[in-house]
Amino acid sequence: MLHFLPPALLALIASLLLVCNTLFWVPVLLLFAAVKLVLPFKRVRLLVDPVLLFIAETWITGNSGWMNLTQRTSWDVTGIEGLNPRSWYLVNSNHQSWVDILVLQHLLNGRIPLLKFFIKQQLIWVPVMGLAWWALDFPFMRRHSEEFLKKHPEMRGRDQATTRKACEKFALIPTSVMNFLEGTRFTQAKHARQQSPYRHLLKPKAGGMALALNAMGDKFQAILDVTIVYPDGAPTFTAFLMGKLRRVIVRVRVLPIPQHLLTGDYAQDAAFREAFSQWVQQLWRDKDAQIDALLSGH
Repeated sequence: MLHFLPPALLALIASLLLVCNTLFWVPVLLLFAAVKLVLPFKRVRLLVDPVLLFIAETWITGNSGWMNLTQRTSWDVTGIEGLNPRSWYLVNSNHQSWVDILVLQHLLNGRIPLLKFFIKQQLIWVPVMGLAWWALDFPFMRRHSEEFLKKHPEMRGRDQATTRKACEKFALIPTSVMNFLEGTRFTQAKHARQQSPYRHLLKPKAGGMALALNAMGDKFQAILDVTIVYPDGAPTFTAFLMGKLRRVIVRVRVLPIPQHLLTGDYAQDAAFREAFSQWVQQLWRDKDAQIDALLSGH
């Protein structure tokens, strides 16, 4: 509706709407989260958590509102029909931009339970949003390189404990556990540094998904494998606010939970780790080929 405005003015309007929407809902969210903090009992959590999720979903609806107002984006989306907002999902996606998160929230809000992300520990200090993520029980992870973990193997155990603790909370009410297998946003520099065997993807990191399946595999109804493609190139967040996101292609596949990969010990069992890695690598080969086909068709 407002996409005829100059990009700088459009970015200002979109930013103000995002900030106002956030500053309105986060204090309400923290008020209810404080109740859960003071009364840390399962019965209280079962009463308060649905309220917190409703607030978060309303915030996302507000974001979708200003996106529709300020963006002129062509959405090419398949696979989101028939999903269950009262079930549990493990959601996986490729990752190219901060805009990915807004795309996922915009398309999946109300169709599945609120997406819960594994977040870098340092992001807890992000103004306002860090508190919101804490209030919503987003797990904060200390990500370390493989070299660091070899020198300090006890730190690998800490992240596993954090994941398991988070999954225990997620199991109480319907939740969508969001996992970016690449662990970071795709760039050509990272792709070259990794010598990734995939054309459009970084190498997948399977540990987080393995832990989530191990902790909650009996809860998950399915895996939602999401592929996001920006035919004109992945936008920066600033470019998105300026209304420069013209086209988005999203494909969602509903995959069965791999029952044979639910019970092994990814950290300690080398044979299981290899089997899980092979499954993930096939998933990634399929996604890479899908992205190739989608780009070739546009």
